Amino acid sequence: MNCIFCKIASKEIQSRIVYENERAMAFYDINPQSPIHILIIPKKHYENLFEVVDKEDSDAILDCIKRVVETLGIKHYRLVSNAGKGAGQEVFHLHLHFLAGKVFSAKTV
Repeated sequence: MNCIFCKIASKEIQSRIVYENERAMAFYDINPQSPIHILIIPKKHYENLFEVVDKEDSDAILDCIKRVVETLGIKHYRLVSNAGKGAGQEVFHLHLHFLAGKVFSAKTV
């Protein structure tokens, strides 16, 4: 498989890791859209959120979110997950965009 996030998860490609557990990891986006822009991915390849059927992977993703908040001392953040090309998904490996460090409007991204 030629998936960049799979390569990051297997450490074939280096990234600035904020936190990782056995099943998921959080790392800084190389093209940030806010002062703090972290991607959270499962290490197992899923195309989008609806394919995550493994409860342990779902729990690991939630653990990453919690640990990013704790590690960086963040109180306000936005999570975004695009599912499908029409929604703007560019890398077809499930990932959550964790955005923080500025005030976001109440309107949708």
